Amino acid sequence: MDIIIAAEKPSIAKLLSQHVKRQVRPDQIEVSENPDETGSFYIGLDLDQYVLSPSGEIAPGGLETS
Repeated sequence: MDIIIAAEKPSIAKLLSQHVKRQVRPDQIEVSENPDETGSFYIGLDLDQYVLSPSGEIAPGGLETS
């Protein structure tokens, strides 16, 4: 388990690379905080969106709009 302490794009890009099984550079992603969960982040890569949990797990997801 990889624990992310801060939104460091290089660390997040490395975890996302492992998740999508291709190299992802830090400049390819957009990272924003998830206000619903402390230590969680939204990650945008191309047209895909993911959620990074405080425990370091990445799952498909995205920003919800009302």
